Amino acid sequence: MTRSNATRTAVATLVAGALLSVCGCGVSGGAADVPEAKKSGKVAGEIAFRTLQLKPKFTAYVQGVIDAFEKKYPEVKVRWEDVPGDGYNEKLVADAQAGALPDVVNLSTDSFQLLGDRGLLADVAKLDPEVAKEYVPGAWEQFKLPGKGDGVYAYPWYVTPEILTYNKDLFERSGLDPAQPPTSVEQFFDYADKIAAASGGRYSAFMADPKGRLPGDWQKMGVPILNEKQDGFVFDTPKAVEWVERMKDLYAKGAMPKESLLKSDDINQLYGGGKLVFGPGSPGFVKDIKQNAPQVYAGTQVAGAVTGKLGHIGIYAQSLGIRKDTKHLDAAGEFAKWVTNGPNQVEFSKNATIYPSNAQGLADPRFADRGDGKDAETVARAVGAEQLKSAALDANTPVQWTNQVGDAVVREVQKAIQGEQDPKTAVRKAQEEANQLLAKSAQK
Repeated sequence: MTRSNATRTAVATLVAGALLSVCGCGVSGGAADVPEAKKSGKVAGEIAFRTLQLKPKFTAYVQGVIDAFEKKYPEVKVRWEDVPGDGYNEKLVADAQAGALPDVVNLSTDSFQLLGDRGLLADVAKLDPEVAKEYVPGAWEQFKLPGKGDGVYAYPWYVTPEILTYNKDLFERSGLDPAQPPTSVEQFFDYADKIAAASGGRYSAFMADPKGRLPGDWQKMGVPILNEKQDGFVFDTPKAVEWVERMKDLYAKGAMPKESLLKSDDINQLYGGGKLVFGPGSPGFVKDIKQNAPQVYAGTQVAGAVTGKLGHIGIYAQSLGIRKDTKHLDAAGEFAKWVTNGPNQVEFSKNATIYPSNAQGLADPRFADRGDGKDAETVARAVGAEQLKSAALDANTPVQWTNQVGDAVVREVQKAIQGEQDPKTAVRKAQEEANQLLAKSAQK
C-alpha cells in the first residue's frame, strides 16, 4: 500500500538512517561558496560517473550505455565508479568536503536532499529549459527544492510506482470481493478489520510499519503535512488522530503481526507463507513471490494503489545530479540526459523491475501489455506504468520529512498504537518534535 515499502523491495536503497549520521557533519560551504559552472558549447573532457550498487548485476548494461555515449561524443571519456549502499551518504559528505564529488552522481531521495540543500548540485532546468517535457511530471517535480522556485536539481532516472498487491484466496476467505480492492485508506482499514475478524489469528491483513506508511497514508486522507510556506509541519489534525486510533484498534485485533510495529523485514516471508493478505506495493515484490512462492503467486492479484482524497500516487525515483562546479558541464549534462533517455531506460527496465522516468520510455508498448490478464507480474508492470501517469509532487514524501523527522513521528505513533499514550497526544508531540527538527535544520 505504501510507496516506502515499494522502494525497499524494488531497488537498492541507502542503509536506513544513513542521513542521520551525516547531516550534522557540516559540508563546508553553501550555494554561495560553490562556483556555478558554465557551458562551453563543446561536449568534451573526462567526467566521473558514480552509481549506487549496480555492479556486478548491471555492469554489462551500464558499460554499454557508456560505450555508446563515448562513440557518439569521441572527445568525452566517462570514468565509471560504483559504490555500495552502506555508507553512501557519508562518502558523499567526505567527497564534498574534499572537493571530490563526481561530475554525475546517482542520488536517492535522501542523498539528493543532502547535496541539494547545501547548494552542491547544478540546476538542470536552467541548463536546458526544454528538457522538462521529456520526463514524467511527477518524477521531474520531485527534484525541486523548497525555497528555490522552479529550479530542478537532478535528472530523474529509474522510478518505482505504487501498486496494490493482495492474496486473492485470503481475500475471499475473509468475505471480501477480490474484484473490489480498497481505494482509500479508510476503506483499507475497514477491509483489515474484516480480515482480522475472519482470520481467527491464522493470517494478518497487513504490516503495521508506520515508518513506511507515513506521511503517505496521511496525505491520502487529506491531512496537510506542511504549511503554505513549507517551513512548518501542520499534520496535527483530527484526521491524523483518526489514523492513529484506527491503527491502534486494528493492532489490538490482530490485523497486523505484532512484531511489524517495529520492523517489516519479514514481509516477503509472511506473504509468501500465506500469512498476510496485503503485500508490499511494489512490482518488484510480485516478481520475487513468483520465484520464491509459486503457490501463493498463483493467487496473487494486482490493482491500482490506494489514492484516497489525494487522487495521486507517490513514486520513488533514483536520479542523476550534476556537480555544480564541474569542469565539463556540457559533457556531464549530455551524459546524464543520455543515461536517462527513453531507449536507455526501457533497456534498463528489461534487466530490472523498474520503470522509466522518461515519458518516451514509459510509452513503450511493453508497459501497456497485460497479456491474458492472468499473470500477476505482467499485470503489475502494466498497472505500475498506468499509475505513473497520475504521479504528482503532492503525493511524494516532502524533502522536509527527513529520516530523522520520520523516526521522531514514528516513536510517538508507536507508543499510541501500543496503548502507552493516547492518539491525540501522540500526534501533537510528533508535530512538536518534527518542527523542532525542521527549525534546527534551517539553522545549518
